[in-house]
Amino acid sequence: MNRFPAARLRWLALAALAAVASVQAWEPVAPNPLAALDNGLRPSAIPPGEAPPRWSLAERMRHYKVPGVAIAILKNGEVMQATGFGVREAGKEDKVDGDTLFSVGSISKVVTAATTLRLVAEGRLDLDRNVDEYLKRWKLPASAEVSKPQVSLRKLMSHTSGLGVHGFADYQPDEPLPTLMQILDGQKPAKGEAVRFKHAPGLINDYSGGGVTVEQMVIEDVAGKPLRQLAEQQVFAPLGMRRSTFESPLSVARENVARAHNGEGAPNALPRGWESFAEAGASGLWTSANDLGKFVSALIKSYQGHADFLPQPLTMAMMTEVSPGPFGLGPRLGGAGPGRYFFHAGANESYLAFMEGYPETGDGFVILTNGSNGGQLSFEIRNALADAIGLGAHPPMRTVKLRLPPSPDYAGRYRLDTSVPMDLRRASADNFDFDSLQVNVKGDAVELVLPGQDKPTPLMPLGPAQFVHSGLYLFVFEFRRDAWGKVRGISLSIPEADAVAYYARE
Repeated sequence: MNRFPAARLRWLALAALAAVASVQAWEPVAPNPLAALDNGLRPSAIPPGEAPPRWSLAERMRHYKVPGVAIAILKNGEVMQATGFGVREAGKEDKVDGDTLFSVGSISKVVTAATTLRLVAEGRLDLDRNVDEYLKRWKLPASAEVSKPQVSLRKLMSHTSGLGVHGFADYQPDEPLPTLMQILDGQKPAKGEAVRFKHAPGLINDYSGGGVTVEQMVIEDVAGKPLRQLAEQQVFAPLGMRRSTFESPLSVARENVARAHNGEGAPNALPRGWESFAEAGASGLWTSANDLGKFVSALIKSYQGHADFLPQPLTMAMMTEVSPGPFGLGPRLGGAGPGRYFFHAGANESYLAFMEGYPETGDGFVILTNGSNGGQLSFEIRNALADAIGLGAHPPMRTVKLRLPPSPDYAGRYRLDTSVPMDLRRASADNFDFDSLQVNVKGDAVELVLPGQDKPTPLMPLGPAQFVHSGLYLFVFEFRRDAWGKVRGISLSIPEADAVAYYARE
């Protein structure tokens, strides 16, 4: 029996609509998106009574201690400009430019997906065939819960395969690199656990670098070549991405490489100056802003039917969400109408990156950084560039000042209601992957204490019972008080991802 009543479904729908309504219109700051870097960086949520900070890129690079940034801007499906800011290594004078190589972490998954789709277009792979029929060196591991695995490339590429291992650790210059087999079976020198089923295939969106590693093995087994060669033939050479490579470790003979830096802005991974990424398909791509901009351009043009990099029907499939998650076949998806976009973030230990493209208009951008604090910086740059493009993506959310202290009975422990359908939970099942949460009320502050986290997460008020926290997405929490005056639970909505979840009070 479904324990989730229709009334509560209506609550969740209203929560999502209320969250969207609280996002205010935002005007472009400049006709040229790059001009926004002079005074347009901002957070995703803005405190009450405060003007948008209008930070410059230079001051935020200093704030986050990120030595180098590279950015590419697309207009009408073409790379308008690719340029660099700062230096490749702290304390030295070598400037970052549009051709400087950066590690881009999980953006690798989208390039791996494009490599896979090129093989699909050639008729060498089928998106919906069980991948065990392609695998030669390794087979999907059966378990008591999944006795006869049926996993397709569509499931692997959309993070609905049920396989685990969210991400992978970096490898330092003196550490040996594992083989693909060792990675999948969790055998040393691999640092991660074995790639095994967490859920039955197809039911849950659960981001899985492990699943993309299986995808990598599929295409290598079918083509008889390592991903490094396949991507060169299928993606890099056709698109003129001359600087890009899945080489690991990256050769010290490579020139114009952005060095790794820690959270204090000091050089990392010495003496070489950068980590290695054994899981190539999931996180091993090295590329430049210019090259990655060409890749985003090729996807946009293929979607519009103006290029033959990918057949238009396959590109449409790539950019159509696979239920119950926010992913297509590789990229994440968001927005609607002309403001619809595909995107992906990348996060290795010392490099954080972001890419976003608007398939209807041809706008887009690429952001690459070489410091451990580059994640939040890249979101602030993203906000500035999206504002300048002016299509309504990532608008700021205005918070309010509470007129009375928050109700003390918000405090307590709440548990996820798993009867909420996955088609409603969607991205929350992965991006807010917590079975329970603790709420504390301290004076005027409301904060979350999440499992496995040492520090509480502060929430910013949107109203007496509604609060927000920002990250990759804006997360809106609303306390639900019933007709008897009791707080029954918390609804969580992610407006950008059209996702809702419910946490019932214990």
